[in-house]
Formats: sequence, C-alpha cells, structure tokens
Amino acid sequence: MTTWLITGCSTGLGRSLAAAVLAKGDNAVVTARDAARVADLAATSPSHALALDLDVTDPVQTRAAVDAATERFGAVDVLVNNAGYGYRAAVEEGDPKDVERLFATNFFGAVDLIKLVLPGMRERRRGAIVNISSIGARISPPGSGYYAAVKAALEGMTASLRKEVAPLGITAMAVEPGGFRTDFAGRSLAGSAVSIADYDETVGPRRKDNDRVHGTQPGDPEKAAAAIIEAVGSPDAPGLLLLGNDALSGFEQVLDAQRAELEKWRTLSAGTDLQA
Repeated sequence: MTTWLITGCSTGLGRSLAAAVLAKGDNAVVTARDAARVADLAATSPSHALALDLDVTDPVQTRAAVDAATERFGAVDVLVNNAGYGYRAAVEEGDPKDVERLFATNFFGAVDLIKLVLPGMRERRRGAIVNISSIGARISPPGSGYYAAVKAALEGMTASLRKEVAPLGITAMAVEPGGFRTDFAGRSLAGSAVSIADYDETVGPRRKDNDRVHGTQPGDPEKAAAAIIEAVGSPDAPGLLLLGNDALSGFEQVLDAQRAELEKWRTLSAGTDLQA
C-alpha cells in the first residue's frame, strides 16, 4: 500500500488530492498548519489517515511530520509539496519581508521536506516527489513577478532533482495547474500594501482588491487530483504535468513566442563564440 504525505490539505487541490488518495485505499498523511482543519478528512478513513499540524517553514514540524508518517505507516512513498499561496505586487512594490516569506513557504519548505524523505526513498530505491507549481511560472503575468519566480525556482530544482534521483528508482515531477476552483485567488492570495500609480494599468486589474477571478476558475480540483494520482502511478511519469486547458494554451503560446524570438535573434546569439 502506498503512503502519501501531502502538505496544504485544508482546502483546494491538497484537500481534493488527500480525499482521492484515501478513497483509493492508500495511506495519507494529511497536513495543515492547524490539523483540526483536516480532522474530518482523516475521520473518513481512520486506519489509513493521519492528520498532522505542519507549517512547512518550521523545521521542527517538518521533521516531526516525516517521523510521525514513518512511525505510523513505515515509510513515505509519495511526497506532495502543495502548501503555498499567491502574492500580487509589481516588482517595484514587493515588500522584502513578504517576498522572503513567500520563498520560505513555496520553495524552501518544499526543499526541506524533500531532503527529509529522500534518505528513505534512496534506501528503498523507490518513491515519488510531486511539487505543485503553477502555469504562472510559464506565462509570468504582470503583478505576479515574485510568485512566478518562486514557482520557476521550484520547477528548476525539480528538473535537476529528477535527473539526480531517476537512476535510484525515484520519480520527481512538477505540476503546473491553470485556474482551478479553489481558494487560491481568495483566502490564499496575498498582496503588497504598497500601490504605485504608474502600475495601475498593468498590475492594477490583478491586485487582490480588484481581482474577480475567485469562484469563476474553469478547473475542477477533483479531476486534477485524479490526474495527479494517474501520473504518479504511471511507469513513465512526466517531469512536468500541466492541468487544465488554460494551462495548455498558455504554455503553447509561450513556447511559440519563445521560438519566434529565438529565431529572430539567432544570428546575434550564434555570433558570440570564440573563433577557431
């Protein structure tokens, strides 16, 4: 039986994934900063679920969570780094403390958990690490520079990790969801307290107070959960899994634009080598 450790299960994709894992009959360590918010999930399958407090920025709690998971179920087979939140601000507006907190949660918290579960996975020569990114890492909308940066960092690390652990029987993948009907654009969205008028046209419509996306996103979290489970169970699991038609179309538009720009500047780019 597979044991999953999933962060950020109180709402949204994390909650849907935990519910789907338990419905499948697997073990799930369901975590949130306040375990009381996931107690109902654990109660649906008491023999297969463990609810834990987990603030991924707290190294004591991350260690305790992995230890508790191992003690209860014997091992962590799949780690899903889902905990995180969005942040909206023009790059010039970003508060350093806000940005530091964003990276601590969305990137360094994931890295800490990866480093804690890898020794056991290496010993068993199997396991999977799933890092939840965002199509924002690819399309980089105005006002999401810091969020795009933290998710791009997560994806870059995941791609290297995949090459490092593949020979050891371990899978690493990044997941890029588009817009899903979760709390991401509501409760889970933060923003800068500073607002510079010169950015009202580009960033203004996407500031938290002006954003009207919440509750209208096209993606179904339950279908996303099922897709993640299917991908993790595949013998050729992808290094990057996109979720949603909006993610697919955004990804393709970026690829097309990058290819066109590469060709436009190819001669200049190619002319920088030392001549033999």
